[in-house]
Amino acid sequence: MARIGVEETLTDVKEALAEMGHQTVDLKSEDDTGNCDCCVISGQDKDVMGMSTASIAGPVINAGGQTAQDVCQLVNDRLTTNQ
Repeated sequence: MARIGVEETLTDVKEALAEMGHQTVDLKSEDDTGNCDCCVISGQDKDVMGMSTASIAGPVINAGGQTAQDVCQLVNDRLTTNQ
């Protein structure tokens, strides 16, 4: 499955993605996005982790206002679209 970077505050999303077989990586800094197929952010910060430029070529999903299952569905949809 895919390697998904997830903001540390999104524990429920990390657990749901892991249950689906995805490998999750905690996003603590810009360097953590390396080799990620997709990233999930909380949307609490305008530019997550102080980054103003995109450091990932894959999709970035804003989990704000979404359930963990909704986010998982978005991740799977985006990964399928990008292949």
